[in-house]
Parts: sequence; structure tokens; C-alpha cells
Amino acid sequence: MTDITAAGTSRLGDRAVNRMGYGAMQLAGPGVFGPPKDRAQALAVLREAVAAGVNHIDTSDYYGPFVTNEIIAEALAPYPADLTIVTKVGAKRGDDGSWIHTPDPADLAGQVEGNLRRLKLDAMDVVNLRVPGEMLRPAEGSIEPQFTAMAELQRRGLVRHIGLSNVTSAQVREARAIAPVVCVQNAYNLVSRADDALIDELAAEGIAYVPFFPLGGFAPLQADALSAAAERLGATPMQVALAWLLRRSPNILLIPGTSSVAHLRENLAAAQLDLPGDTMAELEAIAA
Repeated sequence: MTDITAAGTSRLGDRAVNRMGYGAMQLAGPGVFGPPKDRAQALAVLREAVAAGVNHIDTSDYYGPFVTNEIIAEALAPYPADLTIVTKVGAKRGDDGSWIHTPDPADLAGQVEGNLRRLKLDAMDVVNLRVPGEMLRPAEGSIEPQFTAMAELQRRGLVRHIGLSNVTSAQVREARAIAPVVCVQNAYNLVSRADDALIDELAAEGIAYVPFFPLGGFAPLQADALSAAAERLGATPMQVALAWLLRRSPNILLIPGTSSVAHLRENLAAAQLDLPGDTMAELEAIAA
């Protein structure tokens, strides 16, 4: 079995987690809407992940909606003591499957409580505030009212730690003036690297960076240099792309998602993939 501890550990607030985690978004149906085609397989993926050492799972009530959280609870509750579950609030799904931002601070308490209820938890380890903007490009603007509401939920004991999703450096600074921020979750991968400076800023402050779409999301990564490196290393291009992220900065935590046990094992194996210096240089040049 793959030893995912080879990638090391990092901090999410007061929690130590393996840097190779798991994102539950793909456990829902097509378009992250409705139930999975194979619920038994979804349960098996979660159990396999935890058995392999994954102790950081990313989810949200708006995946499905509600589907992934219900599956997580069915598969894993009562939870292992070292398992950290991270959710997101700040959006909901329309009846047609559309993604609807919910910027009203008054909505956030109900969303946190819904996550807790479906996950069968008394308090969330980490809740990320999802900020409106384009999918791959955060939009500047004050998040003070929403983050203040999150800080109040933390004071009430419903949330242990707070993170941010889809934010700019200025928004991180604004939030940190209100309450501690333990992680930032933005779009980032080998070829989409607008957050290079932000990652370094967060690393200096001991704040985790958790890239979503680490393998390109709805448009999988493709590059000749990536394919060539994979062939030399006897790996898949996606394994190389994940290994590059782990090498990029020690504060990066990965949450690649899948609904397949075989694909899960393939992703986790990237934790043990060593990238030589010349290969790193070739990969760095892809986004140059």
C-alpha cells in the first residue's frame, strides 16, 4: 500500500494532517448534483482513503446538495480521532443544479448548522468562507461582514477554525485583522499559477494553501513537458502534476477528488513520487 506520509504533514490550525488528502466533490452525481451512480463505490472510496492514511477530507453541503456529507457520515462516522473534515459555506444549489452565491452574513449560521447535522458533528474542524467571484479568478471587495459572521460562529463553538476560498491577498489581510485564518483554498495547478506570490506569503505566516482543481478541474492538464516527465518517471501525468504541487511549497495540502477506488490509489501514489531537479525545472517552465 502507498505510504502517503512520505509527502509529510502540515498544520490546519491546531490539527496536524497528512499533506495528501481527499476532496469529496466528485462523490455526488454528474455536475456535482444529485446522488452518485454507485453509492456503494462512493462509500468504498472514502473508507479506502482513510485506510490509506488520509486524515484531511474536504467537502461541502452544496455538493449534491447534501449528498457528499451524508455519504461521508454513512461511511466514516463515528470518525477517527485524527480525521479533519473541512467544509465550505457561502453558496447553495438551485433546483436546476446552478451554483448560487449567498453573500448575506445571516445565511452562514444556517449553512454551518446544516453541515454539522448531515456530518453528525457537534463542531466543524475548519469551515472555509467561499467568496463570490469567477471560478478561477477571485474578485476584489470587502469580506468584512461575512468574515465577522464566521468569527461569531467560532466564538459560539460551532467552528474551531476558519479558512477562506476564492480570495485575494488583500482579502486574506482583511480577514486576519478580524480572526485567525488557517487556510486558503484557491484554484491553482501546474499551468494556472496566478497565486504564486500568495502561496509564498501564506507559507511565511504558517497558513496552509489548499489548491482546488489541482489537476485542471473540468479541463484536465495537458502539456508535452508533463507527459514527457511522466514517461521518464514511469508515472502518469496527473501523478507528476500532484507531486509538483507537493514540491512547490511545504504549506500546500492536496485534496484531489475521485469517485473511483483505482483512481484514488493512483492519486495517493503521487505522495511517494520523487521529482529530480531537472524535471522540476522543465515543469516550472510550462507556465513561464
